[in-house]
Amino acid sequence: MVSFVDEHRDAYGVEPICRMVPIAPATYYEHKARQADPSRLPARVQRDAELRGEIQRVWDENLQVYGAEKTWLQLQREDVVTARCTVERLMRQMGLRGATRGDRHRVTTIAADDASRPLDLVERDFTAERPNQLWVADLTYVATWLGFVYVAFVIDVFSRWIVGWRASSRLRSDLALDALEQALHARRPDDDGLVHHSDRGSQYVSITYTERLLEAGLEPSVGSVGDSYDNALAETVIGLFKTEIIRRQGPWRNLEHVEFATLEWVEWWNQRRLLGPIGHIPPVEFERHYYEQQTNPAMAAGLT
Repeated sequence: MVSFVDEHRDAYGVEPICRMVPIAPATYYEHKARQADPSRLPARVQRDAELRGEIQRVWDENLQVYGAEKTWLQLQREDVVTARCTVERLMRQMGLRGATRGDRHRVTTIAADDASRPLDLVERDFTAERPNQLWVADLTYVATWLGFVYVAFVIDVFSRWIVGWRASSRLRSDLALDALEQALHARRPDDDGLVHHSDRGSQYVSITYTERLLEAGLEPSVGSVGDSYDNALAETVIGLFKTEIIRRQGPWRNLEHVEFATLEWVEWWNQRRLLGPIGHIPPVEFERHYYEQQTNPAMAAGLT
């Protein structure tokens, strides 16, 4: 309506046009005044405009995968005070949507003979009281223009920290071993009793892989039932990897394209992604709190 008046005001004048259309001249002039001076806008409109900028920034900084809840939680962490329903309303108006989980990824590991695999030391209890107590490992695939790329992950259950990963254009036996070597180098576990759990894939129960685990002082554990729940936490992380990166940023050209995106995602996951199971904070922050408690329990408990 206002644009119609703007278009014809020079020829006919504002008041005559307003008499022909359902708009009062005062309303038109007030609208134009607010366009020229945003400070005259209602407080809610001004606040919404500020929040839109903050919401867009948080959404962009987090790989454009956050929905309303995660975006609101991140704003709270940055002392941007607003209601969750407001964030939801504005994101809907802005056309911003979070990543939505799809189907569970297909099996990419080939089951080995039951007689050759280690025992199941986890029994689907994916909890840990400290870092380097329980690691889980699994791998997945990504379709590219040049064929499949396979990506292996090693995850610390305590904080959900991705401690090792590797990508390859072939589902070779040492792909999982390369991810393990990265994890061992990054974490340098020296505590007794670190359990490494995986599914029954041949990559993980091979003699070479098992020998490397034992050499590094890790206890091998392999799921006993043979379904996705045997390695549920690793499946969850890989599912988020596929949802947040692979399905949103494709098509993928080649191995290098997938490697670069995975590197960026893993850094974001470990350093910035808010994870509900650990209190809606990033893995790096969760582990920092743990080590602070070990260094000064009284301060961590608020007793000093």
